[in-house]
Amino acid sequence: MHGCEGMRPSVKDLWPKRLVSWGYVVLVVDSFTPRNIQDTCRSALPDRVFDAYGALNFLSKSSFVDIRRVALMGFSTGGTATLEATKIEGNEQLMEHKFRAAVAYYPACAASQGDATVPTLILSGDRDNWSPAERCRKRLAGLDDDAPPIEFNLYKGVYHNFDAPEFAMGRRVLGHIEKYDPDAATKSIRSVYTFLRTSLSK
Repeated sequence: MHGCEGMRPSVKDLWPKRLVSWGYVVLVVDSFTPRNIQDTCRSALPDRVFDAYGALNFLSKSSFVDIRRVALMGFSTGGTATLEATKIEGNEQLMEHKFRAAVAYYPACAASQGDATVPTLILSGDRDNWSPAERCRKRLAGLDDDAPPIEFNLYKGVYHNFDAPEFAMGRRVLGHIEKYDPDAATKSIRSVYTFLRTSLSK
């Protein structure tokens, strides 16, 4: 699930190639082109939770996909949609097929969101003022003891879009800094690899 700027190169190409090299089937969901949307960085977002479950339903018709072992992964607003799609008492309970795990890169956490329905990995930078980490901390503080685990990896000195090499020079968008950090990116990629291996192998 892409961010508010749409299908940037690392989401469209780099991450899918990486995941395929790890042995996974990948479906990249474009929420904007069918709606004739350029970006939503300055406007309201469409309800992308249903895009996620539409994609899951599509995958369920593929003989080469084990529908019992599908993870949802999103970046920025796509990460926010990932958390929305896998929160307890959300739209997930209405769906025939369920996700097995969730990975959210620098999402806008909601402190009141509560438990997740699946094991979840959140990866954020502590200098990210677009998706402040404090909201994620507050959400984690309110989780039930028997809820699926939420792992929160916070990288020091790191901004929004830290995993995306296309932002190597850094840029400022609407007052927010977006900048690639190779060290944090490498660490986060290792975390995603381990998390998916653990969460989808059972």
